Amino acid sequence: MNRVVVTGYGVVSPIGNTPEEFLSSLKNGKNGIGPITKFDASNTGISVAGEVKEFPLEKYFKKKDTKRMDMFSIFGIHAALDAMEMAQLDVEKIDADRFGVMVGSGIGGLPTIQDQVTRMNEKGPQRVSPMFVPMSIVNMVAGNIALRVGAKGICTTTVTACASGTHSIGEAFRNIKHGYTDVMIAGGSEATICEIGIAGFAALTALTTETDPNKASTPFDKNRSGFVMGEGAGVFILESLEHAQARGANILGEVVGYGANCDAYHMTAPNPDGSGAGKAMKLAMNEAGIEPSQVGYINAHGTSTPANDSAEATSIQYGLGDSYKDAYVSSTKSMTGHLLGAAGGVEAIATLLALEHQFVPPTINVTEKDPAIDINVVVNDSVEANLTYAMSNSLGFGGHNAVILMKRWEA
Repeated sequence: MNRVVVTGYGVVSPIGNTPEEFLSSLKNGKNGIGPITKFDASNTGISVAGEVKEFPLEKYFKKKDTKRMDMFSIFGIHAALDAMEMAQLDVEKIDADRFGVMVGSGIGGLPTIQDQVTRMNEKGPQRVSPMFVPMSIVNMVAGNIALRVGAKGICTTTVTACASGTHSIGEAFRNIKHGYTDVMIAGGSEATICEIGIAGFAALTALTTETDPNKASTPFDKNRSGFVMGEGAGVFILESLEHAQARGANILGEVVGYGANCDAYHMTAPNPDGSGAGKAMKLAMNEAGIEPSQVGYINAHGTSTPANDSAEATSIQYGLGDSYKDAYVSSTKSMTGHLLGAAGGVEAIATLLALEHQFVPPTINVTEKDPAIDINVVVNDSVEANLTYAMSNSLGFGGHNAVILMKRWEA
């Protein structure tokens, strides 16, 4: 079995589009949530979102590229190219047939679907863009990344709602661990802040109607009222340890465990007994060969919905047993909003940075922690911590649970 390490990452997020900005935002508890600017949302009843700001399109793209690719593909490619730059990965010097892509998305090109359906209804079916299908289908984020970088190994897209990014990283980890590939681009990308996206989740009563950005995404708070939609991408470069060392790569951390299962309980609600996600945590720890007492930090799914946060707290108790009170817990969705299929990718990067820089990002916007939630939530300010192992949880509609476990790199 191969050990699997992280040698680079790229991030596009509401709190920063560079490694330096993202790290600073995590440490300082920056709120990336604000009024929706992408469209007039007044009729939806929702007023805030975690939009990507000052996206540097010109770094890797020309304006015309936005006519050929939806933004979820563009975000994903940008993150992948930044990750390769950090990893100093030269495709001409590796075996491209053993270089793969697993990048997930929950919904894919939803703005493109909205625009083209509207166009068809207004102007007729003959006016639908010939790029409609390749812009909107969910697998094109992985396909477009592979095309851009020349990765000729396995290329897949996992679609498990809000667990897509974490499942992608976990499956890529296993792919390398079992020797099928040497290098993988893995993570998630999403760009669904559009009228149908907001309206759809609002119809489920999943989104908060709070208008104050500082009161909107409040995971584990007594008065939490729903999640805030975000957008962006988070991508890792994963390599076998042998491959990374052979090319002299700078190693940032190690993926040591992965747990995936299903609640098989409800279409949108987690099992309130916490058993599904709790068992996924146990699976990740079992693969890593560690005890619950060794988990120092959990980046929680923490959506800020009443059902998720209480069930996840119970699942942490289920998964960690008597050690649950000793593990730090935070939800970085308080800063970014919920990036749906990209959440697991961006939150995996946050977890890696926590290990690398020995701190716990805060759960901001908490004014009164829910007294019924009995876990060690870090609120409002980051804390320094001695961390060796950290876990990132993602729980998706349909009962999909995905957990990755990472270890601090010590040469």
